[in-house]
Amino acid sequence: MKRFAVIIAMLLLLSSCRKLEEAPPETTAPDQTSSEIVTTELTETEFETETEIETDSETESPVNASNDGIVSIIMAGDVLLHDKVAASGKMNDGSYNYDHMFSNVKEDIENADLAIINQEVILGGKDLGLSGYPNFNGAFEVGDSLVKSGFDVVLHATNHALDKGKKGLLSCIDFWEENYPHIAYLGISDTKEKSDNIYTTEIEGIKFAILNYTYGTNGIPLPSDMPYCVNLLNKDRIMNDVSRAKEISDFVIVCPHWGTEYKLTADNNQKYWTNVFFEAGVDLVIGTHPHVVEPVELIEKNGHSMLVYYSIGNYINSTAQTGTGIANRMLGALADISVSKTENDVAITDYGIIPIVSHVKSGEGQCTVYKLDDYTEELASQNEIIYSDSSFSLSYLQNLCESVFGDLYN
Repeated sequence: MKRFAVIIAMLLLLSSCRKLEEAPPETTAPDQTSSEIVTTELTETEFETETEIETDSETESPVNASNDGIVSIIMAGDVLLHDKVAASGKMNDGSYNYDHMFSNVKEDIENADLAIINQEVILGGKDLGLSGYPNFNGAFEVGDSLVKSGFDVVLHATNHALDKGKKGLLSCIDFWEENYPHIAYLGISDTKEKSDNIYTTEIEGIKFAILNYTYGTNGIPLPSDMPYCVNLLNKDRIMNDVSRAKEISDFVIVCPHWGTEYKLTADNNQKYWTNVFFEAGVDLVIGTHPHVVEPVELIEKNGHSMLVYYSIGNYINSTAQTGTGIANRMLGALADISVSKTENDVAITDYGIIPIVSHVKSGEGQCTVYKLDDYTEELASQNEIIYSDSSFSLSYLQNLCESVFGDLYN
């Protein structure tokens, strides 16, 4: 910011007053969007979760380092610790390490100004007993590897957040707060005050707000003394949260855990919530939970635009299920977005996907992820998912990627 010597004295005199300037008024979202995919008429009660949570507290505002005026954002999908994936982290000496899961995409993660990942399963630690499907519990060492790989924000509002009950959730929160207080974990809370917070981070002079919600917790009720512990999709809460986020940030990102598992297109539930997000004035939506990839859509109307990644699929998984379509679960995508600030606005200036492949192989350090561009027929022939779905191959993945993402996959 330029300063002029002739007015320095005046600036110093006024500085204390400027500190508490009023936030700009909330932007009013259009009543509806022009996109076909968000015009379905659905009632709020059809899909809304039943728990209402008030949100009144202030935000936390860590600030990241600057670089070139363009903010690059990457988000990875579901980290599913199925048995083979979990076992791949147990080393021969009895210790645990999961760095191998991220080694082939670590450069992309580290190079992003803002890197987000959906930690699908709770990290309750070994003392609670590590477990796979259907009631997952992951090792703390998964979290260590997430941090070493360069992720800044870890999402925990998923249907598996309460797989180990209140004890598992609190153990996971303690892990993050005691070991990595600089890492943002979102979607779960151990106090009402934390649940009410709107997370923001500032990069290149742009303040980003990130919100995370899930459709439910697999029928496991929220603890009666902690009804705020998992962020649930609720229209009133979302409208309130986004309104507050818009007052304290320049760009609002919502990461919903939604949709229908294994469905390659958005369902009516996603269309409903897409309408809600657009009406609220959200800028970017990146969805998880279907465990397969779904299309990307830019919705524009009345001067507002919102980019939606309906599902970026699994980051890593090794499902034990068999049959046609299982191969679809091996293709995921990193959402890849660039955001810039102009004189009057903050906007998405570029977006795309980086297709990735879950590579399943038994043994220490063997389950990992490759970028599809780096994957080969030889690697595909070694992927043990072929025993679950014999149609799996490099060309299968390429065709699926083209079918779902179209021109974004080139």
